Amino acid sequence: MPRIPVKRDAGERGRLQDIPVQGHKRVLLAAPRGYCAGVDRAVVAVEKALEHYGAPVYVRKQIVHNVHVVSELEQQGAIFVDEVDEVPTGAHVVFSAHGVSPAVVNAAADRGLLAIDATCPLVTKVHREAVRFARDDFEILLIGHEGHEEVEGTAGEAPEHVTLVNGPEDVDRIQVKDPDKVVWLSQTTLSVDETMETVRRLRERFPNLQDPPSDDICYATQNRQVAIKKVAEDADLVIVVGSANSSNSVRLVEVALEYGAKAAYRVDYASEIRQEWLDGVATVGVTSGASVPEVLVQEVLADLSGAGYAEVQEVKTAEEDLMFSLPKELRKDISGKQDARALGGRGQA
Repeated sequence: MPRIPVKRDAGERGRLQDIPVQGHKRVLLAAPRGYCAGVDRAVVAVEKALEHYGAPVYVRKQIVHNVHVVSELEQQGAIFVDEVDEVPTGAHVVFSAHGVSPAVVNAAADRGLLAIDATCPLVTKVHREAVRFARDDFEILLIGHEGHEEVEGTAGEAPEHVTLVNGPEDVDRIQVKDPDKVVWLSQTTLSVDETMETVRRLRERFPNLQDPPSDDICYATQNRQVAIKKVAEDADLVIVVGSANSSNSVRLVEVALEYGAKAAYRVDYASEIRQEWLDGVATVGVTSGASVPEVLVQEVLADLSGAGYAEVQEVKTAEEDLMFSLPKELRKDISGKQDARALGGRGQA
């Protein structure tokens, strides 16, 4: 598991200096940003499992790809493991928002584990597409990053039918048995632009390539990329709050640079912002990945304010009101009554 960085204390604030620059200092704050519905659902699922069953509750892999969230849940009594064989027989285990393969589900059942599936419903949709296309004997070209938990889970639904495509540069090596029975699916957290370029190249090789019934890249990934594109046009610097293993956070840095930001960096915490990043910078763009709690963004804004970037302009490109119901095991409170968060996680608390 990645090392959890130690969060700074309040005494470390004010370390960024307010150095004059040419132009008016300001922050362009992207919206939407931060938690999506699937992340919120998964995090609340672990919190409620701890309320229901008491500590410890085990979680396979990181519940979401954010070191701060994982650290907070560890302090509440969650234990994160790499595989279900590390979980004591009969214990509760939560499957992360990224999903798991049938082999993992079966391994948990074989150990008598009480499993709670916190897979994002949008990832579950891709799993179901893989099952359906495999049943119809299609070859599935899965666009995604090798080793990512979501890709492993989706591929595990139909391993004999899935070929992984890491990106546009991977297309030329792809071989298929029947070019008339090929379909593409994708990891939900990819760059929209890069994915469409991969699909374009695949279709050049396989003109009869079929599309999934609906877009696999999730609404939150798309919305955050659209917002940062708008911000990047006017930004001297973009700061993306998110963890290194968060695919959608890493993509935001790449998208910012592609769409005009002069520089872009990813940080877990405000304390990682370097003074030299601000040299000559008038406009700072700020956003966060879909697994990042808003408190971390607010800490970045507080530090930037101390460095003279007190003016914050929100750049909003979409409204988000989607909520997902919690896993069925957690929809009632410990007294047996319907929980207020059952149909929308934290948003309904």
